Amino acid sequence: MKALRDGELRLRPWLPEDLHELVEAANDPEIGRWMPAIPHPYLRGDGEAYIRRSAGREGAFAIVHEERLVGGIAVSARKWKRAEVGYWVRADSRGRGIGSRALSLAAEWGFAHGYRRLQLHADVENLASQRVAEKAGFRREGVLRAWIEQNGVPRDHVMYSRLESDR
Repeated sequence: MKALRDGELRLRPWLPEDLHELVEAANDPEIGRWMPAIPHPYLRGDGEAYIRRSAGREGAFAIVHEERLVGGIAVSARKWKRAEVGYWVRADSRGRGIGSRALSLAAEWGFAHGYRRLQLHADVENLASQRVAEKAGFRREGVLRAWIEQNGVPRDHVMYSRLESDR
């Protein structure tokens, strides 16, 4: 899989060498707060398993900025030419436009690979993730009530989408 670029920002396949930085970054309490699918604490075995699953998987990218691992993004196929996008950016790289630039690159990759609709969701209280989506051209569609259970509590999420025709 070829790396995608936007200046000093690259989306590239995950590598075994990413393990230490992945585990360090994924232990950020904010990632644990907003992304219940990511184990917290995030252990070395979790990172090894993720890198192994992601190796060679179309649509799974490490986000690299100025040659440093700063996050992850994945475009996961669903039925009817649509895909779900998930992303995270490490704490010390947030607020610099990296997430929205990475999401724009991933969206272009998705459309080039035949998807017509890309969608993502963010907790209603995760305003930073919502801003990332909007800056990358995703449109808010509505609130999915009790969409994900987190620590035994149903959480509402905001659904966003970007269509190939929105380009």
